[in-house]
Amino acid sequence: MLFAVLLLPAAFAGWAVGHYTSLGSTTHTVTVSAPTTPATTTEATTTEATTTSAGTTTAATTTSSSGGTSGNAAAGKAVFASNGCASCHTFQPAGATGSVGPDLDTAPAQDAKADNNMALPAFIKQSIEDPDAYIAKGYSKGVMPTTFGSSLSSTQLNDLVAFIVSGTKS
Repeated sequence: MLFAVLLLPAAFAGWAVGHYTSLGSTTHTVTVSAPTTPATTTEATTTEATTTSAGTTTAATTTSSSGGTSGNAAAGKAVFASNGCASCHTFQPAGATGSVGPDLDTAPAQDAKADNNMALPAFIKQSIEDPDAYIAKGYSKGVMPTTFGSSLSSTQLNDLVAFIVSGTKS
């Protein structure tokens, strides 16, 4: 039943993203790369600007040279909303005030550093796919459902990671 409840909003979000991105838009991509070293994590950001026939421009895509994922942060916001993330997590960019799980405004950056200085995008992706791989201080194993890693498509997962990375404070 949970699958059916999550499938409908996810399908709508996918349709909406596909519909709005296919309305005769022109895409320009600029990539900035930075090398990484074992002692420090350097992130590069790719911004994709889409200009529609109405002349509006939106920036949405984030790529991390150290995390290996790329995704559309705007689409990730829809994934966040449609999968009930707000019911457990506080995250200001989503207007979420959940208190069951870690505060996504600050916890991912702190926990990624505590987890062998892991790259932030890679840490967030791992936390969604395998939530018990690293347990934040003050939380228990088994609280976050393990189904998100398998129920989200790779595009949805990358979009969700991009959205969380875009709003997480260091």
